[in-house]
Amino acid sequence: MEHPDRPMTRRDALRAGLTVAALAPAPAALARPWSGLTPEQQAGQRVIFSYSGSAVPPALLAQIEAGTAAGVIFFADNVTSLDQITAATRRLEAARKAGPVPAPLLLMTDQEGGRIRRLPGGPVSSQKEIGQASDPTAAAARAGTEAGRLLAGVGMNVNLAPVLDVHRAEGDFADRLGRSYSTDPAVCGRLGAAFVTAQQRAGVAATVKHFPGLGAAGPDENTDLRPVTLRVPRSVLRTVDEPPYAPAIAAGVRLVMPSWAVYPALDPARPAGLSPVVLGSLRDRLGFRGVTVSDAINAGGLEAFGTYAERAVAAARAGMDLILVCSQRVADGQAVVSGLAGALRSGRLDRRAFDAARARVSDLRHRSG
Repeated sequence: MEHPDRPMTRRDALRAGLTVAALAPAPAALARPWSGLTPEQQAGQRVIFSYSGSAVPPALLAQIEAGTAAGVIFFADNVTSLDQITAATRRLEAARKAGPVPAPLLLMTDQEGGRIRRLPGGPVSSQKEIGQASDPTAAAARAGTEAGRLLAGVGMNVNLAPVLDVHRAEGDFADRLGRSYSTDPAVCGRLGAAFVTAQQRAGVAATVKHFPGLGAAGPDENTDLRPVTLRVPRSVLRTVDEPPYAPAIAAGVRLVMPSWAVYPALDPARPAGLSPVVLGSLRDRLGFRGVTVSDAINAGGLEAFGTYAERAVAAARAGMDLILVCSQRVADGQAVVSGLAGALRSGRLDRRAFDAARARVSDLRHRSG
């Protein structure tokens, strides 16, 4: 674009292939915040919990019954079989129905394909293998359908996939794990949109990640483990890393996950997911109107940014709608809820922005249920 940093207008959006619906606000009925909820319950509508082992802990059920959790993310150690995890999702939803919140839980996992699968089943092919297929677009659509049907079948409604990182060289971080479709931004965008469309037709919301892109990360640069700084020029971010997101947004993707890497060309002090500059760009320039969801708030890449609760407040202030607490300890999720509620009470979190984020999450929950 000629003016890459000015706000995206409706005309710009249409030229980029974005739908008018993607720019529209949430329906008025959903935009109104739920009445009668305590600050802790309001904060809980923005927090995803996790737990350890195959048995759902009573503390998590109590949290959900109390109306202080938006959902649960599942990892491999939570799953012993499809029947077992189906029983777990039903138990969690039963607890939610016993509480004060009318919207279904967000029940999610990472079922990208290849090595990154939490449930037994497809997609068997990695994103790298899909990108190398004889008909990659069809392969990406099949993978999206497989993932969607599998997750919907066990009672889940969100997949934290696909990855849109445009990798640079063989063996770098995204390529080493088979998590990048291509070194070509156009290919990544086309295949990501095919996956998103097929999966959401199967009834499971898709998430594209890791905005604005982790494709430049080297083989050992993992934000889950340690801080990562990607010194990529702004022009490269705009022309290589960001372009795959426009087709996904045009396809109606419901969630975007920002990266925990620092991009000095955009914000020299803060990781993307804690940066109002980066999250504002996603909204204002690219026109995304869905839910922003954090990567793990307990990630090693955030070790300089305080407690999990302090990180969550910083993310919410930057524009993050939904916080993932992936420590697999219910108490950590409770601490994040308390931190957000305290910041809401004290005014550190703006009430209008807080309610707008909650409305977007509410819209997602109703649509995904």
